[in-house]
Amino acid sequence: MHDYDLICIGCGPAGEKAATQASYYGYRVAIVERNVRPGGAMVNTGTIPSKALRETALLCSAFHRRPLPGMNFRINHAFSMNKFMARRHLIELQEHDRIEASFDRHGITIIHGEGRLVDPHTVAVTDANGNERTISASNILITTGSSPLRPEHIPFDDRNVVDADSILTLDHVPSSLVIVGGGVIGTEYASMFAEIETNVTLVHHGAEILSFLDGECRERLVSSMKWQGVNFVLETTVDEVRVDKLGLVHVSLSDGEKLEADTLLWAAGRQSNTRGLGVEEIGVTMGDRGLIRVDEQYRTNIPSIYAAGDVIGFPALAATSMEQGRIAACSMFNIDFKTKLASTTPIGIYSIPAISMVGKTTEQARTEGYDIVIGRAEYRYNVRGRMLGDEEGLLKCVFDRHSRELLGATIVGEDATELIHLAQSAISHHAGIDYFINACFNYPSLSELFKYAAYSALQAMAREDAASPASDHRATAA
Repeated sequence: MHDYDLICIGCGPAGEKAATQASYYGYRVAIVERNVRPGGAMVNTGTIPSKALRETALLCSAFHRRPLPGMNFRINHAFSMNKFMARRHLIELQEHDRIEASFDRHGITIIHGEGRLVDPHTVAVTDANGNERTISASNILITTGSSPLRPEHIPFDDRNVVDADSILTLDHVPSSLVIVGGGVIGTEYASMFAEIETNVTLVHHGAEILSFLDGECRERLVSSMKWQGVNFVLETTVDEVRVDKLGLVHVSLSDGEKLEADTLLWAAGRQSNTRGLGVEEIGVTMGDRGLIRVDEQYRTNIPSIYAAGDVIGFPALAATSMEQGRIAACSMFNIDFKTKLASTTPIGIYSIPAISMVGKTTEQARTEGYDIVIGRAEYRYNVRGRMLGDEEGLLKCVFDRHSRELLGATIVGEDATELIHLAQSAISHHAGIDYFINACFNYPSLSELFKYAAYSALQAMAREDAASPASDHRATAA
């Protein structure tokens, strides 16, 4: 007889949702968590804190984007990040309280300490005083998340060299910032700090940032970030980082260029938090950077051990991690509720402007052999977009020419991460041009962009049909 039916090691989004899912169906659940408060990186260092910074940055820049005669606002860069983001702490506390209240309501046991796998059913927990106890369960779910990758040649011991976990603990708002890494985290922070008048340089090893995005929408994002003042240094890597006696950070690049800033943010890669967890010792199959390999139900090669969230890698989003945790719990107890991840999952990047996508990009659809038609709607022609001061926003829809169904959408602009769910729903229900044309949207609203993207697609189809050899033949015959 085991102590529990499920032990979750880690209390981020995947662990929280797996635990509550299992306990809802009457199973005994314990969570092993090394931090004092729950939520993992989602609540404490990553998702929520960084988005709180974004909202504060947009609040501060509102008069710049939507100017009013005689009104001005300037950022005081002497402020600490703590003071600048005072609202962040209230939001975090409220989220901590929500999670803990949910655990109390579901009867979930919380055990604080470092967890380590002893065998496929046993976890040893070492508390802050060094005392160890062992607990057992029929099933174990590893949801220990990930942390920033820290190369040895980067001096992270200096207070002006930070990573994604420590950037928001700075004692000042940087006046100049070099960011290394053009992925999601680097891009988000580059646009946020540029919005509050920090001089930002973004260094990326590739020819383009966010290479998985629709190319046209990515260029729209890059153009907007350049307007903000972000300087892009691409196709180069960092050879050396040195901090002088005055605290100025000197960055030497592989192409010979040298950069200076008062702060450096290293945002080039993350690694799974599996060190010291005992996974390799008991035979769990691993991948690169500590990633745990799982099947579609998030089971490892050991039947009683599952893993979900950042610890298994892409897409490493809070939203997908929650769903993965629920699916894992349903799988291990044969609960007929959630059996697989939704076929259409949106990706949201909380840059300024935000960008979000779901389904197929233009490039993917063409590669897969679809005969497509593109529909576009510009924010500048939408009255709500103009009210928001978003002159560069774009909604781009990819439709199947023959079925007229929506295959995918990418949005760059205000509220992109909210609007994308309408596209997600349309794809799931095989809707497309005709649905958007016939729908009645609130006015003024950004949602109406979908109607005009559908009209744009119809116009593109009409132009292409008129220009085709078949139409020329019909005209001659007439």
